[in-house]
Amino acid sequence: MSRADTVCVRRRTPRILERVLVLRADLVDEIVAHARREYPLESCGQLVGPEAGDEPGRYVPMTNTDGIESDFAFSPKEDIRLERELDEAGERRIVVVHSHTRVPRRPLTDTGLPEAYPSVKDVEFMGWTPDQHWLIVGLTAADAEPEVRSYRLADGEPAEEEIQVVESYMFAHTGSDDVPDHR
Repeated sequence: MSRADTVCVRRRTPRILERVLVLRADLVDEIVAHARREYPLESCGQLVGPEAGDEPGRYVPMTNTDGIESDFAFSPKEDIRLERELDEAGERRIVVVHSHTRVPRRPLTDTGLPEAYPSVKDVEFMGWTPDQHWLIVGLTAADAEPEVRSYRLADGEPAEEEIQVVESYMFAHTGSDDVPDHR
């Protein structure tokens, strides 16, 4: 038997971070709705919030200037305008958001990776913004069930982090036992 006959395909499983990204449900709904509207193109945007926090307050949908189904690029004009707005408002970018409508540069075979997994280009860009989360919405059709996942780089590799969806940030870190009774 030759060496070529004994080669097996190694499945990569994403590394899981213990860190949790907490997002309000209305923001997740906006992100998914944007991805559905843009399908089959990739949608893109930013979750922004106060300079001194880690809780995004609003979603800023942006124009994908690439205009192809397997890639995205923020409009430079919108990106500069957003940066100025954030500086004036004392806010910062917290989460880079985009969708994968057919995961770029990955064959349609079983790789062991989820649909909403960073592409090679995503990983390169993640290195430029190591303080930001990268949220990816995987959609195989405009009306398909979305797959929403978040990543950060850990030792140069994408590491998935848990997403906790809450109605309000007010009690998100204290647990449901601390929510006052509504009598």
